[in-house]
Amino acid sequence: MARSSCSRPWAHFLPCCDGSMSSKLTGCDFSGDLLPSLGATAHQPPRLRKYLVSPHDPRYKVWETFLILLVVYSAWICPLEFAFLRYLPRAPFVVDDVVNGFFAVDIVLTFFVPYVDNKSYLLIDDPKKIAVRYLSSWFVFDVCSTFPFHSVSLLFNKHEHGLGFKFLNVLRLWRLRRVSSLFARLEKDIRFNYAMIRCTKLISVTLFAVHCAGCINYLIADRYPDPRRTWIGAVMPDFREAGLWIRYVTSLYWSITTMTTTGYGDLHAENSREMLFGIAYMLFNLWLTAYLIGNMTNLVVHSTSRTRDFRDMVQAASEFAARNQLPQQIEEQMLNHICLRFKTEGLKQQETMDILPKAMRSSISLYLFFPVVQGSYLFKGVSSGFIQQLVTAMQAEFFAPKEDVILQNDNPSDLYLLVSGAVDILAFLDGTEQVYGKAAEGELLGEIGVMCNKPQPFTFRSTKLSQILRISRPKLMALIQENEEDGQIIRTNIQQKLRMEQNLYIGMHQDGPMAESV
Repeated sequence: MARSSCSRPWAHFLPCCDGSMSSKLTGCDFSGDLLPSLGATAHQPPRLRKYLVSPHDPRYKVWETFLILLVVYSAWICPLEFAFLRYLPRAPFVVDDVVNGFFAVDIVLTFFVPYVDNKSYLLIDDPKKIAVRYLSSWFVFDVCSTFPFHSVSLLFNKHEHGLGFKFLNVLRLWRLRRVSSLFARLEKDIRFNYAMIRCTKLISVTLFAVHCAGCINYLIADRYPDPRRTWIGAVMPDFREAGLWIRYVTSLYWSITTMTTTGYGDLHAENSREMLFGIAYMLFNLWLTAYLIGNMTNLVVHSTSRTRDFRDMVQAASEFAARNQLPQQIEEQMLNHICLRFKTEGLKQQETMDILPKAMRSSISLYLFFPVVQGSYLFKGVSSGFIQQLVTAMQAEFFAPKEDVILQNDNPSDLYLLVSGAVDILAFLDGTEQVYGKAAEGELLGEIGVMCNKPQPFTFRSTKLSQILRISRPKLMALIQENEEDGQIIRTNIQQKLRMEQNLYIGMHQDGPMAESV
C-alpha cells in the first residue's frame, strides 16, 4: 500500500523524543502527539517541507503563549470599550491596533503550520491541504476578529462610535477559544495540579461573566433616553460625569450581587430594558451556578472518595472481626493490611506496571531486584540468564508490621524473598509460639517447604513494614527444569543449607531429612 506524502516519521515530532531536557516525563503533554501508522518505517524523510513551522517547535510554543496574554487583554478591554467609552479617545485604540497586528501575523503564520489529522493522527504538511483546512474552518472568524473596525468607523464619524461598529468590535471575543484550548492542555499536563487548573478555569469564567454583565448593563443605562430612570441614574443622577473607575466598580457591584442572588436592593432595574436584561442574566446565572457547583462537587468527590472507601473498609473489617469473635491479633493484622493497601494504592505502582509492555516491566524489575536476588544463598553460582528469568517472574508485595507472610504447616505454594524490612521466624512447640530466628534483608522465606514439597516448617511474621518478592512454586520448578545446570546448583545450595540447620530441623520434624525430595 502506498504511503501518503503527508505522513512523516512520528518520533521526530514528539516533544519527548527530541533528546533534550524536555524529554522528561514530567514535561510531556501527549494530547497533541502523533501516532505512527501501522508498518511505518524509519526510512521516511525526517524533516518538514521547506518554509513550514512545526507545531511542536519551542519558538512556536512561545508565540502561542504570547498570543494567550493578548487574548486576556482583549477579553477585558473589549466589553469595557463597548460600554464605557462612548466618545472614543485615540490612545486606547492604538494598543488595539497593535494587538490586531499580532493576530494578523498569526493568521498568515497558520497557513505554514502543519496539523494533525483527526482520523489518521498523521502530521499533514501539504501546503494546499493546510490552506483548505484553515479556509474552511476558522479563517473567516479570525479575520473578522482582527479587522480594525474602530479605524474604519472613524471614516464615518470622528466623534462617536456607533452601536453597529461596537457590535462588530465585540467579535474580538472569538479569540477566547485559544484560552479554552490552553486550559484543555493544562488539565492534561502532569506538571500542574489538576484541581488548581480546574479552579482557575472556573474562577476565570465567573470573573469574565461578571465583567461582561456589568458592562452590558451599564451600556443599557447609558443609552436610555432618561438617565434618571436607570438602575445607576436612580442613585447617581449625574453618573455620566463620574469617573470611569466609579462607574465600572458600580457596574461590577450590581453584577456580582445579582449573580450571587444577594440583591441588596440599592441597585435595581428601573425600566423595561433593564428588566429584560436582568431576566436574561439571572437565567444565565442558573446555568452558570449549576456548572460551578457541578465542577466543584466533582473535585471534592474525587479528592475524598478514596478516604471514604478506606473508612468504609475499616468499619466493615472491624464489624467482621467482632461478629465472628476473632482474636485481637488477627483483627490487628486485618486492619494493618487495609491501611497498607490504602497507602500503596495511592502510589499506583502495580497499575503503572500493568499498563507497560512486558519488556519494559522486565527492565524495571531487573534494575530494581536483580542484585538482591543474585545475592541470595539459594541462587549462588547460577547463570545470569536464570536470574533474569527468575526476577521477571517475581511480584513485589508489601506486608504491614505483625502480618503473617507464611503460616506453619501451610502448603508450599510460594517462595518469598525479603527485599527490605524484618521478619521473625516462629514455630509452635508444645502449644506455645517460640521465636527461632530473624530474617534479614536479602534472605529467603519458606524455601525449605517449596524446594522439598513439604508443609512449611516455620511461621514467618513481619516485624515492620516489609517489601517482599514472591514467585509461585510451579513457576520456580518450571524454570529449574528448563535450566538443568542451574537447577543442580540450586539443589546443592539447599542441601548445604539443610545440613547446616539439621539439628534444628530434626528436633522439629522427626520424619527424616528432606533433602532427598529436592
